[in-house]
Amino acid sequence: MKMELPLLRGVDLGFVPKIKQLLAIISESVPFIPNVSNLSDKIGINRTTLMTYLHYLEEVGLTINLQKEAKGSVKLQKPAKIYLENTNLMFTLSPSKATIGKARETFFANQLGYKNKLSHHEKTDFFVSDLYSFEIGGKDKSMKQIEGIENSYIAADDIEYGFQNKIPLWLFGFLY
Repeated sequence: MKMELPLLRGVDLGFVPKIKQLLAIISESVPFIPNVSNLSDKIGINRTTLMTYLHYLEEVGLTINLQKEAKGSVKLQKPAKIYLENTNLMFTLSPSKATIGKARETFFANQLGYKNKLSHHEKTDFFVSDLYSFEIGGKDKSMKQIEGIENSYIAADDIEYGFQNKIPLWLFGFLY
């Protein structure tokens, strides 16, 4: 990142520490729900530059930025949620903040984001390819949260096989 952004994206070398600071802030709260005004004040850069850096972090493969289910110019707005690209980054950058719930969601985003469009859903964790809604959780995650949502599923950790709309989380590892 230290050389790629300045060389390929025209980022001033002096701003690389700001981008590293941004990545560290994101890593502490996965999924990160950005408040652009507060974040730009905290890092000391303007809103437009921050939005550009958020885009660059996704472009270089360090984050997965989920947009709201919207079309057109609304997509140019801030991401609804930001995930680190994979669980290794999460455990490397903020090991004390890494939890099993964060790891589950990051794993799911990494595995499905490779070949599918992921976006934010108001009632579940992920909206995949503008068709499927997924809620991520452990073996005790109930169907209550996806009740009444068409094409919705639970991706559950700590189960060996699925039943009805509950799919073992580990199976998504075969999609990559």
